[in-house]
Amino acid sequence: MRRERFRGTGSLIKLLFRKDRLKIAVWLAGILLVTVSAASAYPTVYKTEEDLAGFALTMKNPAMKAMLGPGYDTSDFTTSLAFATEMLMFSAIAAAVMNILLVGGATRTDEEEGRLELIRSLPVGRLAYLGAALVEALIVNGLLALLIGAVLSRTDLDGLTTESAFLYGALLGSAGVLFAGITALCAQLAETSRGAQGFAFGALIALYVLRAVGDVEAEAASLLSPLGWVSRAYVFLENEWWPVWMTAAAAALLIALSFYLHAVRDMGAGFLPARKGRARATALLRTPFGFVLRQQRTTVFFWAIGLFLLSASFGAILGELETYYGDMELILQMLGEDDSDLTKQFLTLLIVIVTLFSIVPALLTVLKLQGEENQSRSELFYSGAVSRWTMMFSYGAAALLVSALMQIMVALGIWSAGASVLEGVATFGELVQSVLVYLPAMWVVLGLALLLIGFAPRAVHLVWLYFTFCFIAVYFGDLLRFPDWLSGISAFHHVPELLVESFRPEPVLVLFLLSLLFTLAGYAGYRRRDITG
Repeated sequence: MRRERFRGTGSLIKLLFRKDRLKIAVWLAGILLVTVSAASAYPTVYKTEEDLAGFALTMKNPAMKAMLGPGYDTSDFTTSLAFATEMLMFSAIAAAVMNILLVGGATRTDEEEGRLELIRSLPVGRLAYLGAALVEALIVNGLLALLIGAVLSRTDLDGLTTESAFLYGALLGSAGVLFAGITALCAQLAETSRGAQGFAFGALIALYVLRAVGDVEAEAASLLSPLGWVSRAYVFLENEWWPVWMTAAAAALLIALSFYLHAVRDMGAGFLPARKGRARATALLRTPFGFVLRQQRTTVFFWAIGLFLLSASFGAILGELETYYGDMELILQMLGEDDSDLTKQFLTLLIVIVTLFSIVPALLTVLKLQGEENQSRSELFYSGAVSRWTMMFSYGAAALLVSALMQIMVALGIWSAGASVLEGVATFGELVQSVLVYLPAMWVVLGLALLLIGFAPRAVHLVWLYFTFCFIAVYFGDLLRFPDWLSGISAFHHVPELLVESFRPEPVLVLFLLSLLFTLAGYAGYRRRDITG
């Protein structure tokens, strides 16, 4: 009887790999390429013991602990430890995002769009499709772990062994499997794919914030987060394997619970049902723009709360940062800087990284236009007196509004928790300006999405590749020694950092005009092409 519930799983695994083969290849290649490039760069960047000692001192900074993890308490700092300190946490987050998108797409999205109902009409077990999705995730994460371990073991990082290289890969793979389990569970709780992935991303942000606060304030809090376990493997130094086993055990529990809930719920239902709507539509729904705002309000609300909390957690750490700099008076004198200058430098880095997260809800709003077309709902718009320009403008304008809202939430989050420390560093107005100046760069990304919707709707998800490149250029550009022309491909490379330099209107104006050009060109293509379902 139990075997019947998984009947046909093998065939469905092949089907899912065929459907997702391009996404899997892009994700694996991207994570592998960044890892290899960074591992190759560290021996050339940190050539002497003095360089490594300076890096180790920087990593003791509470702000860096919050961002990257607790680091290593050792006097013998090697390039492999520097690599793990900067790379491990964000690589684990990348693995988590990959699994959220893969498992979310293979579970609730396929169910919402009717593909699961079609498959269930065939002689397959009730749990076969969920089982196939999780086996796919398990294979992908196992492959990621093996590839990362094999490639790292061939690099020239000091202090690296074969065991430590494969432990690094296993940490990424186990983190990925854990978030595959979290996403599978969220798919049983939410009624929609957007809700399921929203819950999963919310869990990722919450676990990251819990780890960040714990690493600075109380280690016990960090140990409640699986991301805190990952950093406590102390890979390349102590090589602890218990975080891998604990993460795998937690993933197994989540997967078992997901199977149970999936077995007892109805197709299309969720254990957290959507709230009943109004009996009569509000005035907001009388216009296309109002419809888009209503459609996206839940996603925008949760992203706004998440970004506020993430920014506030970093703002709260600014107090620890001030104390840390106070204990470094001799070093500050040697550097010829004061603590306000260093705080500004940290804030500048923080703002651009959080801004990259702020793009996501705005980008999701724009891409919803293509999503409606893919699900054959665009025809309902255009069967009435609604033009294509009106719909594209509505989604584009809503995305612009969302991007501005997210940036304001970032500024409010940082200021609400760090106002006392920011006194003398930046006023609230200056902080808001330094955050909002990134809007034209964000609009370039949104304009690129509209351009792809207009001319290459099937390739619209390539905008995520550009988004990923922007993140790599911001976070790893200096480390990988990107030439100026390569860094310049990222719109964020041209934005003036107002906390540490004066405002330059030229690059901001160019970015605005480029976003406008992309948008108008996208509309021209959208107006002329066929609408497909």
